[in-house]
Amino acid sequence: MTTPLDIVQANLKQSKQALENLLANPAALASVAAAAELIGAAFDRGGRVFSCGNGGSMCDAMHFAEELSGRYRNDRKALPAVSISDPSHISCVGNDYGYDFIFSRYLEAHARAGDVLLGISTSGKSANVIKAAEYAKAHGIHVVTLTGKPDSVLGGLATIDIVTPGNSGYADRVQELHIKVIHILIELVERRFFPENYEQ
Repeated sequence: MTTPLDIVQANLKQSKQALENLLANPAALASVAAAAELIGAAFDRGGRVFSCGNGGSMCDAMHFAEELSGRYRNDRKALPAVSISDPSHISCVGNDYGYDFIFSRYLEAHARAGDVLLGISTSGKSANVIKAAEYAKAHGIHVVTLTGKPDSVLGGLATIDIVTPGNSGYADRVQELHIKVIHILIELVERRFFPENYEQ
C-alpha cells in the first residue's frame, strides 16, 4: 500500500530528475543566459520588461516582475518590470474584446519597440499569451518564452524560447523548473547592474 511518505518521496525524486534533465541540456541553459542578456540590454536602453501567463504561470509572471521592481536578495535600485495582472484591465478587456486579448491590449497601451515580453505557458498553447507574443513580434518588442514543450506555437514566436520539459505528463514539474529559471534570470540581471551585491 502506498503511504503519504511514499508519495512525498516520489514527488521529490521526480522533481530532482526533472532538474537533472535541465542541467544536462546545454541548449536550454544557454537560452536562459541569452534571455538575461536580452533583458539587461533592454534596461540599458531605458526599456521595460513585461510578463504574462495564466493561472500558476500568471503567479510566476507576477513573481518575476515584483522581484525586479522590488528586490531579490539585497537592496538596490528598482528595475522597470511589470506583470500584466491588473484585474480591472483583465476584466475590462476580457468583457469588451475577449479573453484572448487581455495581454496584447496591455502591450498596445504600454510597451514600446525594444522592450521585452516574458510570456509563460507550460503547454506553449495559451491563446492569450500567443496573441501577446504576436503583437510584440510585430512591433519590435523582443519575446522571451518559458514553455514546457519544444516546438510549441508560442515558442515559435520567440526571440528566445526557454524550454523546460517536465517528466510527469503534467504541468507541475514544468512550473517548478520555470520558477528556478525565473530566479536565475533575476540573479543574472542583478549581477549585471549591481555586481556589488554579489561581491561576497
